[in-house]
Amino acid sequence: MPGLGTSFGRGGATTFLQDLQNSDAILIMGSNMAENHPVGFQWVMEARRRGATLIHVDPRFTRTSALADRHVTIRPGTDIAFLGGLVNYVIANGREFREYITAYSNAATIINDDFRDTEDLDGYFSGWQPADCTYDSSSWAYEGVEEMSAAGNREGGGPSSEQSGAHGGDHGTAEQPHRDLSLTHPRCVFQLLKRHFSRYTPAMVAETCGVPESEFVAVAETLCANSGRERTSALCYAVGWTHHTTGVQIIRAASILQTLLGNIGRPGGGILALRGHASIQGSTDIPTLFDLLPGYLPMPHVDAAASLEEYIDADSSPSGYWGHMRDYTVSLLKAWFGDAATAENDFCFDHLPRLTGDHSTYHTTVEMLAGRVKGFFVLGENPAVGSSNAGMQRRALAAIDWLVVRDFQEIETASFWYDSPEVASGELRTEDIGTEVFFLPAAAHTEKNGSFTQTQRLLQWHDKAVEPPDDCRSDLWFFYHLGRLVRERLAGSADERDRPVLDLTWDYPAEGPTADPDAESVLAEINGWGPDGKPLSTYTELRDDGSTACGCWIYSGCRADGVNQTRRRKPAREQNSVAPEWGWAWPANRRLLYNRASADPDGAPWSERKRYVWWDAAEHRWVGEDTPDFQADKPPDFHPEPGAKAEDALSGQDPFIMQSDGKAWLWVPSGLADGPLPAHYEPSESPVHNPVYRRQDNPPATRIDAPENPRNDSPPAEGEPDRYPFVLSTFRVTEHHTAGAMSRTVDRLSELQPEMFCEVAPALARARGLENRGWATIITARGAIEARVLVTERVASLAINGRLVHQVAIPFHWGSRGLSTGDSANDLTYLGLDPNVFIQDTKSLTCDIMNGRRPTGAARQQLVERHRTGGTVT
Repeated sequence: MPGLGTSFGRGGATTFLQDLQNSDAILIMGSNMAENHPVGFQWVMEARRRGATLIHVDPRFTRTSALADRHVTIRPGTDIAFLGGLVNYVIANGREFREYITAYSNAATIINDDFRDTEDLDGYFSGWQPADCTYDSSSWAYEGVEEMSAAGNREGGGPSSEQSGAHGGDHGTAEQPHRDLSLTHPRCVFQLLKRHFSRYTPAMVAETCGVPESEFVAVAETLCANSGRERTSALCYAVGWTHHTTGVQIIRAASILQTLLGNIGRPGGGILALRGHASIQGSTDIPTLFDLLPGYLPMPHVDAAASLEEYIDADSSPSGYWGHMRDYTVSLLKAWFGDAATAENDFCFDHLPRLTGDHSTYHTTVEMLAGRVKGFFVLGENPAVGSSNAGMQRRALAAIDWLVVRDFQEIETASFWYDSPEVASGELRTEDIGTEVFFLPAAAHTEKNGSFTQTQRLLQWHDKAVEPPDDCRSDLWFFYHLGRLVRERLAGSADERDRPVLDLTWDYPAEGPTADPDAESVLAEINGWGPDGKPLSTYTELRDDGSTACGCWIYSGCRADGVNQTRRRKPAREQNSVAPEWGWAWPANRRLLYNRASADPDGAPWSERKRYVWWDAAEHRWVGEDTPDFQADKPPDFHPEPGAKAEDALSGQDPFIMQSDGKAWLWVPSGLADGPLPAHYEPSESPVHNPVYRRQDNPPATRIDAPENPRNDSPPAEGEPDRYPFVLSTFRVTEHHTAGAMSRTVDRLSELQPEMFCEVAPALARARGLENRGWATIITARGAIEARVLVTERVASLAINGRLVHQVAIPFHWGSRGLSTGDSANDLTYLGLDPNVFIQDTKSLTCDIMNGRRPTGAARQQLVERHRTGGTVT
């Protein structure tokens, strides 16, 4: 979530689902919300019932489109061009909320005079270093301010995970940058923004995205008319935005648009990141990410931060709440290492692992193939089906010594060694695969206690409904007892490398006949406690002297007063519309982030219609519907004293309290790998040349250079045959869940969606001789799959840059196991990755399609090879 993190300060949705009912317009883009988030979609329908305008921008006409006031068809992979066009429309027509952006954003901040834009360098920003395909961001910095990376994004010298830059930024000094409140200085952010997006005209949007100018202008007018003092518009997105090599910058473009329109921190506004699983937000807050510690603290690097003080000095901020990074870090170390963590030993800071480079999942795949990774744990994932370039995943699994898979039933990742396309084709032989597979049965969420942190940062507790059958166990049970056994094996060891494991506070009480660890005791450690042993009420109670312990500072308060706040279920009729007593949201149970911006600089609501949080002079505090995302007693006219630190260095008119300057960042001076502003680049594979810049694709995008990951010509050189002329995109259906392990074994769901299929437009069906309900073979440089054909006008063929571009859309849920089986969409996909987060590009690739079923056995791979090398071109 660094797109939101660098823009506003936190890597989480700025708003919450129920607040959508207060929107005057809602733009859903990069999401099929009605089908993939149907429970949350009720609030969109409530907004529409109240008179809101609903717009759906999507390559396919879906159930969301059917319920929208306007559906706009867009070519996959061109979202930045569309959003950039909206930004240009707002600025060119003077429709920005000028008072809002002058006070609450960095629009007035002056940028270094050595910065050069993509407009000057034809698709590159200044600082491009072709030798290693990275940017030196020093020229992007604020004028008069020492350049430093965004807080939490300095270790190792560059962004490297899903959450790089996720927790805001730091301009490197407590001094305020130079600003021009008239917004006329040629190097102020507003003017640079205006120039950068000036080429994103309605005509350019039409040429790039395939959206008619009239359609585009109608969307722009709707958003402008429903934003400002009296009205607000919301924006919802999902993996249709994140699964691109430019995914972070797509979200950045949305953040710029919503800031210009004054829609951040206000009811009915904001940006809602729709997460794909029940606790995906939780898995990044308390991370399953290789380069982060809980609460978005950066993992230290082997070549930096030799001591705790060096780590804190490098990653804290002189102003804003990241000025308390030492409080957060020391409290985490005390939670993990308890009495062993003392001031004399840097609170066991040396016990933390150190990054040595890129350890993301796809880089790990390469390391497995190279023989440098010997073992692999897979829990709650199915990379043999669900990860990009699934064939490469299966080959990697065949190259390791051991594999542990925990799931509800035998999934493709556990059965790859005897049941995979590579075994069928003879590329892999079962008798040659040396991987020892340990398949362990897992408990379902109904069979264990615990909490979800869902799409709007809301923690909700679920109690065990039934006992897990037979040997099924929870993930908590598995890791607790695995850790216990490892510690027993190491007991008495004098080897220094064993100390981090032995010093862990591994003492959760177990209960029941299976000795299941008490999940609430884990939540208690995450919440933290003070010197008296009592639960903390909020993260502002954390201290850096070792007197407090807290497993995740942003979750501190979820057990305030010793009560499991995440279990609360007070009915809506018994509380206000924000429903603060339904579960608990981080941070500090704030539902609408940055809500100080819902009031004007003097603290009064921008309008009575959109009042939310405001300054009450009589009570001398911020009051309203929600917990203020601000110091409750800091008045609007507060100005910091010289030398003030942390939150005391921010004024009473700085709503974005995690940012070092207290502002929303229209411009990101540091913290992102691919530029301070979004720019349109074509996907890794595209049938057309970039209509916007000479540079074809995102310059620093990460690409896996391996024989197992060939790339389609994109587009082919002049005079060369176009072997992959069509756009390929993946999508989800309601009836199946992600890689299918939880749904393809359920008879009723399998009956509703029984077969792998593809959606094509009538024009493409005619061109390739495809018949509705017949079979088609879809081919890329990585593989070939077969799918039933659905000929439908829901998938459009678009006029792009003088040619008709067809698209093939496929769901990604199928594999070889279960009641409903079929070829895997990810057998076709390519490993091109966003340079900030290493998320795969699966929403816009290129392919060919032909009538009939694919060959079987070795002939399948021969078809792929012939197609790639030119032996057979359809």
